[in-house]
Amino acid sequence: MNLKQFKLFFSEKLSEIYPKTEIESFFFLLMEEKLNLQRIDTVLKPDFLITIDVLSELKTITERLQNEEPIQYILGKTEFYGLPFMVDENTLIPRPETEELVAWILNETQEIRTKNQDQKITILDIGTGTGCIPISLAKNLTNTKITAIDVSTKALEIAKQNATLNNAVVSFLEMNILETEKLPQKYDVIVSNPPYVRELEKIEIQNNVLKNEPHLALFVDDDNPLIFYKKITDLARQSLSKNGILFFEINQYLGPETFKMLQEKGFKNIELKKDLFGNDRMIKANY
Repeated sequence: MNLKQFKLFFSEKLSEIYPKTEIESFFFLLMEEKLNLQRIDTVLKPDFLITIDVLSELKTITERLQNEEPIQYILGKTEFYGLPFMVDENTLIPRPETEELVAWILNETQEIRTKNQDQKITILDIGTGTGCIPISLAKNLTNTKITAIDVSTKALEIAKQNATLNNAVVSFLEMNILETEKLPQKYDVIVSNPPYVRELEKIEIQNNVLKNEPHLALFVDDDNPLIFYKKITDLARQSLSKNGILFFEINQYLGPETFKMLQEKGFKNIELKKDLFGNDRMIKANY
């Protein structure tokens, strides 16, 4: 089978499940990963012959995509903030919205640095998953001490591998934040993208997420959707340094509730920010 024939086969198999643009994106990713062909090559070389072994592998991947398995899990990797990250079924797949959160933290951290250029900035990421937030911060900041925690041993294994992959210095700790009474030290920045999707919102979640990504990192009970935010905010009150900043990625439907919770717990300079899709997605505050 040549490239043109496979593309037709691939598109027909997936056409009832994914939009055309997503199918094309999958195709180009696979061509680069499995055949080392760039997008322009797929146009210029339609008669390129695919070997039997590679074709067999590509057909297996097509079947996995038909079963709505995320392409990132199939390939075992993704990109976040311009950096490569390994992913598997024990970690959430990093989202573009979280890249916006990282950019916001970097901008605010530069202001801290401007006030005291010699200060080593201490940062804590709670619920790190792949380690995408702390590793991206480590790669874009100097003179920092960055720590990341997660409840999942398997997620931490991936995060540590990602730190090595990106040559980033991050300390990792296994902790259940809901059972934690005190954080290890004082921090200038505490950030978290904790579970925040309510059970009632499952109907809005795409099958490729619902059937594959770890529910432990996604869902909270409908009757206490801010459970992680309240706990982390309480810990931050004890462990943020003077003028330290708390950052959260949040549930788009619970922006006002999260804002009010931070107010009630004594935080100030609270700022709610929308993501690139116009949804309330992140919040920061000082204590």
